[in-house]
Amino acid sequence: MKEIYDIAVVPGDGIGPEVAAASVEVLRAAFGNDCPLRFADHPAGAELYRQTGESFPETTFRACAGADAVLHGAAGIPGVVHPDGTEAGLDFTLRLRFELDLFANIRPIRLYPGIRSPLADVKPGDIDYIILRENSEGLYAARGAGVQLRGEMAVDTLVQTRKGVERIVRKAFELARASNGAPADGVKRVTCVDKANVLRSYAFFRAIFDEVAAEYPDIQAEHGLIDAMAMYLVTKPSHYNVIVTENMFGDILSDLAAATIGGMGLAPSAEVGQDQGLFQAAHGSAPDIAGKGVANPYGTVLSVASMLEWLAARHEDSRLSVAATRIRTAVSAAIADGLISRDLGGDSGSAAITEGLRARLT
Repeated sequence: MKEIYDIAVVPGDGIGPEVAAASVEVLRAAFGNDCPLRFADHPAGAELYRQTGESFPETTFRACAGADAVLHGAAGIPGVVHPDGTEAGLDFTLRLRFELDLFANIRPIRLYPGIRSPLADVKPGDIDYIILRENSEGLYAARGAGVQLRGEMAVDTLVQTRKGVERIVRKAFELARASNGAPADGVKRVTCVDKANVLRSYAFFRAIFDEVAAEYPDIQAEHGLIDAMAMYLVTKPSHYNVIVTENMFGDILSDLAAATIGGMGLAPSAEVGQDQGLFQAAHGSAPDIAGKGVANPYGTVLSVASMLEWLAARHEDSRLSVAATRIRTAVSAAIADGLISRDLGGDSGSAAITEGLRARLT
């Protein structure tokens, strides 16, 4: 247990500064006068690149690497790209993932009371699972290392290692073991999603999954092909408990899953390794609504609740876990009471939602 935890806040682009600031307000409200978190803002992102030609200063990287946790708003502005055509803001998260070895991207998918799913006959309680995305390997490991030859050919390489697959699969089984099981039947299960019927890299992933699964006889293990899973997350979402998959597949599935619970505005994300953690909503920077007071802070607020849980487990600090539970309870109550942002079908603005959460925490 530490007396003070240093949180590196990187507001980023678009609505990033708004949702990051809202989340800091909520965190302060959750602790009152005895807040054990110390916040420091640091620059990075596409807007910084547009102004200075540098999107991720080394000073910001060192601050993030040395902090107890990193809170990120959002990154990227359409059209602001590096000379190779890649988005200027995305190198912040990608560099942290690979250099700090944030191998586990944990994306909870939950339908809240007060939110109507676009899926017919699906109600709150029917969707409550985790997509666990391997975060350091897969196809995205080729970022910056792929080859483009004479404008005629481009190659990116999909990388799977035994160490990388073993640790993400083991994390999946531990998450399932700590869970309440799938909504449909209460069974604690882990679903491995791959394309093992076509590609050797995914057959390798599946083989290692099966080896690790044998160590967890109390958890049901199953397989699903990526194309079928895109259907099953729509047709039978209550079957799932923890889904584990490769980097790119996890990226795609988590966006599809977010749509089933109302949208990206309710999709938190925790990217953790052995020693560091990055916490941000799964949504983008939405520059078209930046500064208009309509940004949805729920995804980032739920992400900082995950941040508190992660820190609490690492440092055996019950103050943080209690605050995380209070924040999630406040979010659920606020949504149920009708504090719903425009992207979720309501008319509540950022300030109203933030104040509503503060009121429920003080």
